[in-house]
Amino acid sequence: MPRFAANLTMLFTELPMQDRFAAAAHAGFTGVEILFPYDIAAKELARGAIAAGVEMVLLNCPPPNWAGGPRGFAAQPDQQERFRSDFDRALRFAQALRATHIHVMAGTAQGVEAHRVFVENLRWATERAPHASLTIEPLNPTDMPGYFLNDFDQAVEIIAEVGAANLGLQFDAYHAQMITGDVAATWQRVAAQVRHIQIAGCPGRHEPGCGVIDYPAFFALVEASGYRGWISAEYEPENHTEDGLDWLPRR
Repeated sequence: MPRFAANLTMLFTELPMQDRFAAAAHAGFTGVEILFPYDIAAKELARGAIAAGVEMVLLNCPPPNWAGGPRGFAAQPDQQERFRSDFDRALRFAQALRATHIHVMAGTAQGVEAHRVFVENLRWATERAPHASLTIEPLNPTDMPGYFLNDFDQAVEIIAEVGAANLGLQFDAYHAQMITGDVAATWQRVAAQVRHIQIAGCPGRHEPGCGVIDYPAFFALVEASGYRGWISAEYEPENHTEDGLDWLPRR
């Protein structure tokens, strides 16, 4: 059975961040991810994860935070210095937290020049951190209008063009459903490139048990494919997090 992680930016938000690690472990998660952990000292976050016995799975680049800020700079031609500075900061956090993956966010951009810059920045990042696992993730244009990376075929082509062993695909089933309308078919097409999975109900981005995605069937498909990475719960609970965990498979 795949390993399940809790996104602590979105789950258990009724608790202070330092208490969310233990809450996730108590609920049955063995890993956690934090989208933008940069407002808290890395050593404090690391202590929380170690004390709860959970593994840090993923963080996003760039800093500082999600609320109202840009969704990345990696594909923006006028922001290469900013991207590289932010990447180094994200890398320091990832190393301190022993995070499995760094998600490199493309940002709002379009056109041939944005593609060239994105590929160039990804090549730089993969060479800068050959020991780190980097991911890119298509985001649907309804939720993220103007986001450069908004198609799974586009993402697979970019990964092939960069040609780095430490770059892979981040597969968010919610975004896959919003983009393609068929999570299972999309998974089967791109599974070989996937390093990390995120899940949420669609529409609404609430509990995975809600909406049109058949998650038991998806989990079976993922397991049959040989995927051995993490599946991270990245959704907005309709009520308290603990009240909506019936979807979580129990070993």
